Amino acid sequence: MKNDTPPELNQDQEIGRLIDEVMSSSLTDEQYRKKMQRRKEVQDKRIAEAVPEKGLIIVNTGNGKGKTTAALGMVLRSLGHGYKVAIIQFIKGSWEPSEKRVFSYWEDQIEFHAMGEGFTWETQDRDRDLDKASAAWEKSLEYIRNPDFHLVLLDEINIALKMAYLPVEDVLAGLAQKPANKHVILTGRGAPPALIECADLVTEMTLVKHPFRDQGVKAQPGIEY
Repeated sequence: MKNDTPPELNQDQEIGRLIDEVMSSSLTDEQYRKKMQRRKEVQDKRIAEAVPEKGLIIVNTGNGKGKTTAALGMVLRSLGHGYKVAIIQFIKGSWEPSEKRVFSYWEDQIEFHAMGEGFTWETQDRDRDLDKASAAWEKSLEYIRNPDFHLVLLDEINIALKMAYLPVEDVLAGLAQKPANKHVILTGRGAPPALIECADLVTEMTLVKHPFRDQGVKAQPGIEY
């Protein structure tokens, strides 16, 4: 079995090919070792060539569950490193999120603003929703521009964009004002194509099964809130 790599393969393609090959049960121990050695060489080269640091625009979207949860994992990492973090919730706000109580332990590092009034079908007042979204965006800009904050989470802003509560052009212009090393996370289903194009990291959560849709199970503490 040849170990040379066709020149037309880029690093991602070569790693994919190596993974496919090591999953084959026909490899000998020596062939497996050589494949893993080659994969390490490719991965080490990628890391050596990588940019050491860049502030990222991160989008978590899609119909599946976990968009905010994944973002909060990044928030915890940033807090663990001693960074300052701001969270602005655009839609949620009619209940007291358990996350806010947990993050109170880092009150010297975190700013938390729940500026919505619940989901759009709860308010039934478009003008009020527009005002709330606008106020949340103005608050967001304060933290996006502030170099003291390492990470800013704009929770459910994608829904505000999808519902046309905010012009996507305004949000893109605001993101362009962030310091070079600042990370901004935007969550919510229905992220507009222009935002996806602008982002550095985009994850789409795919809905396969959901207990409310499939079984009629209500939102539960510790899982949904």
